[in-house]
Order: sequence, then C-alpha cells, then structure tokens
Amino acid sequence: MPDFPIVDTHVHLYDPNALSYPWVAGIPLLNKPYLPEDYSRLSAGTEVEKLVFVEVDVADGQNLREARWVEELAIRDTRIAGIVAAVPMERGRAVEEQIAELAKLPLVRGVRRLIQHHVSEPGWCVSPPFIEAVQLLPRYGLSFDICILSPQMADAIELVRRCPETQFVLDHIGKPQIKAGIREPWWREIVELAAEPNVWCKISGVVTEADHKAWSYDQAAPYIARAIEAFGFDRVMFGSDWPVSELATSFGGWVEVVDRVTSGASSAELQKLYRDNARAFYRL
Repeated sequence: MPDFPIVDTHVHLYDPNALSYPWVAGIPLLNKPYLPEDYSRLSAGTEVEKLVFVEVDVADGQNLREARWVEELAIRDTRIAGIVAAVPMERGRAVEEQIAELAKLPLVRGVRRLIQHHVSEPGWCVSPPFIEAVQLLPRYGLSFDICILSPQMADAIELVRRCPETQFVLDHIGKPQIKAGIREPWWREIVELAAEPNVWCKISGVVTEADHKAWSYDQAAPYIARAIEAFGFDRVMFGSDWPVSELATSFGGWVEVVDRVTSGASSAELQKLYRDNARAFYRL
C-alpha cells in the first residue's frame, strides 16, 4: 500500500432513492446506495486524501441534478474535491447551456459521455455534433473523460486529434479485452493514443474487464504495465472505479495489483501516479 495519502480519480457515489440509475436494476450488488461512508468503510487501509466523483450514467435529464447532489455531499465529506459530470455531447452546440451551467458549480472539473454504450455504432463519437460539443470545453475550463471499449480506440484517437485544445483522460486504460486474452489492436493503439500530448490515462477499473470470479494477476498485469509504459509516469493517475470495482475485487485488492505492477518504480514516480498527476489534471 502507498505510504502517503492518495487521490482516487474515479469514484461513483449514488443513491437510487434520490436519482434514477436504470442500468443498476439488473446488478444486485450495485443496486443500492453507495455513499461517502460506504467508501470510507470499504477503502479502509488506504488513506485517501481527495477523490474525484465521476458521473454514474444517471437517467436522461438528471445530469445537472446529479452534479448538484454531489456538491451537497461534498459539504459533509471534504475529500470530494472534483466532479466529472454527464453531458449528452452528441447533441452538439445545443449542450453549451448545460456545459455553462455545470461550469458554474465550484467542484466541476470535467464532463463525460459514455461512448462505450455505442460500440455497435462506429464513428459515433467523431460525428460533427459530438466534436463541436467537445471543442466547447476549453472555453469553460473543463476536460473530457473518454470511456470506451477497446474496439472504439481508433475513434478515441480521432476524437483527440480533432480537439487539440481539449484536455482528455482515458478511463480504465480503454477497457482492453482481458477476459478473452485479446491484445491487438489495443496493444498498438494505446501507444498511438499516448502519442497525443493532450490525453492522460487512468489506471482504473481494469480487472472488471477480466472474468469477475476467476481473474488472475498474470492476466491483467501486462495490460496495466503497457498503459503505464505508453503514457509514462507523468500522464497516468490512479483510480478505483469504486463501487463497480467491487464486482471483481476489493478496494485494497486493486491497490495491491497496482502496487505490484509498479514495484520497480521510484518514489517520485509513485507520487505522480497516486497523487500529483491527479492534482494537476483536475486542479484539485
């Protein structure tokens, strides 16, 4: 475990009694409230100094309410230092009013739209309206979290190239197909994406891409190491993807995996991975 306080860049907090999250209905483990006190209990053993809330695919039309709800949570738990809010970017310039409204909230640092839901629609995130919406973000000081499945990596690369003024971070190292043991083309494309200077990478939510009940360190580790090698320690940041991560491992179990992969890193490199890069990217 890190011997210093860390920043967790990918935490989902939600309460199905307060807002609607249709996607959790068929997942009993996740179909219940996950609040700061639950995070504290399940992350015990690791000192988390700050965390970044990432939108939880709330029902359409409730994204502004979700961000405001988290702002209220942050009053009682000051570890919540940043918010990545949901915005329907596919609507193009029509979402500028939403972006402007979100940017007024003190903790909002970025936005996300779940591109992974459109894996059967090649080119969805590089349509002219989507690109126009992403290009709006720099004027409001906001970044964009890229959440894709690995077959969408080529589109992600194109998105980044078309929006050179926007700061991006790749969630969950691009969700490679660990369960199937497939490396290419993700293995090559992660290096191609990392060559773009305006994109960073979250070392988060990786073992959930393996068999939840039968994954092994040896299956997941090469993918994690490849992502860190591609981006370097200056552009990677730790994330738990809690509580979705609970489907495959405990909070401490995930930290142990990352620790093991980075066992040869210097103290300065570990500080960047676990804390410093997150502070810089999300302005915490």
